[in-house]
Amino acid sequence: MKTTIRSLGLVILGAGLFTGCAQKPPASSWSFDKSEASAQLKAFVAEKEAQANAATRAEGGEMLPEFKSLFAAAGKGDWLTVSNLFADLHNRAPQYEHSGASDPRLRGPQWQALLETEGALEQFANGDEKYEIAFGHDIIQSIPPGSIYFGGTDPGRFLVTALQKSQVDGDPFFTLTQNALADATYLHYLSSMYGGKIYIPTSEDLQRCFQDYVQDAQQRLEQGQLKPGEDVRQVNGHVQVSGQVAVMEINGLMVKIIFDKNPDREFFVEESFPLDWMYPHLEPHGLIMTIDRQPLAVMPAEMVQRDHDYWSGYVRPMIGDWLNDDTSVGAVTAFTKKIFVQHDFSGFTGDPQFVQNDYSCKTFSKLRSSIAGLYAWRMKHAANEAEKEQMAQAADFAFRQAIALCPYSPEAVFRYTDFLVSRNREDDAILVAETAAQMPELSGRDGDQVRALVDQLQQNPGAK
Repeated sequence: MKTTIRSLGLVILGAGLFTGCAQKPPASSWSFDKSEASAQLKAFVAEKEAQANAATRAEGGEMLPEFKSLFAAAGKGDWLTVSNLFADLHNRAPQYEHSGASDPRLRGPQWQALLETEGALEQFANGDEKYEIAFGHDIIQSIPPGSIYFGGTDPGRFLVTALQKSQVDGDPFFTLTQNALADATYLHYLSSMYGGKIYIPTSEDLQRCFQDYVQDAQQRLEQGQLKPGEDVRQVNGHVQVSGQVAVMEINGLMVKIIFDKNPDREFFVEESFPLDWMYPHLEPHGLIMTIDRQPLAVMPAEMVQRDHDYWSGYVRPMIGDWLNDDTSVGAVTAFTKKIFVQHDFSGFTGDPQFVQNDYSCKTFSKLRSSIAGLYAWRMKHAANEAEKEQMAQAADFAFRQAIALCPYSPEAVFRYTDFLVSRNREDDAILVAETAAQMPELSGRDGDQVRALVDQLQQNPGAK
């Protein structure tokens, strides 16, 4: 998602927010007639259309003809029409980067309801429905009623929104995305759904988070302590901040307000971009993570083992039962070359349909690499050598699973190679990156970045 926000001299320019922005060729063959979730999806589309209509009436206006057409097509499960209509709207919406004129009407609650409708249908149209349904249902069933859930990626937001009983009513829990909290129009959308039920940050909260971030970023700019990818500059006496990192830093501050202001709720997160304040509070929770009210000084061994066993059982039908604690990086990359490059399924006990679907592979690899990232963070902040090694082993196992699930996932590749280099395992890091670069699914900017990573790793003095 491309967002431009201006406030008190702060400018946040085009930042990738992982949600509702990927414009891919439509899968025209998908329709409700071919979906086992058709009844749920029809009810979901009807609820979103009603929500958009209510918001329009509240503003004393009339729904745009393009919105009516998109909802009508969505109600029929006509994904090709939905995709084409949304692509046209996307190219006019002011919150995204595009070369044409912007239409300021493409914001607010109506847009959010439409975005969630398109986003849900996109997941079903492009993913393997068996795994899309499993993803949504398994997350929904793992979250206690009345909780607050942050869905960060497209699947994490849109599948859960579509498959829960009623997102609008917060049934069985309240679903938000952490990626859009820096957008005042999204806050208005949340308030129209959940105001009075849970605390939703106000425009004053948002302004304060902007100010806090700008002040902190300016200090770190002067001290030379900016984070990788954080673009902070002094322009004509104002602090200008751009990029994904900056937007997510502000979103993180907004998430913290929601967490602090709803002390009686349980919290869960499907990670998009790591939020630093959250790490001490996180623990694995099935496919996603719990945000504990109090920081965990140490992650108990039984918690790590429970996560290990859960994921070992979960991925078995997908990729087979071969990856264990002793499986080497070489064995993992050999498997991925055989399955993903050569398409040789001899002896393969997993699901060929899963490994041949780009959406499904990336979806579950992302979940696993997020939990691996949590272990890697705890490894770096361990109080003693024993804890450090325990967390390193847990991270390594989870990262190997993430790579086996999707060897061309840039996030899994970059996070795992970073981990391996930190453990002085440069050769393994090169092997992971070189294997990813061979994947036919890896192209465009992602492919360029992975190939640049290979060159960088090969030039590392520690590489053989």
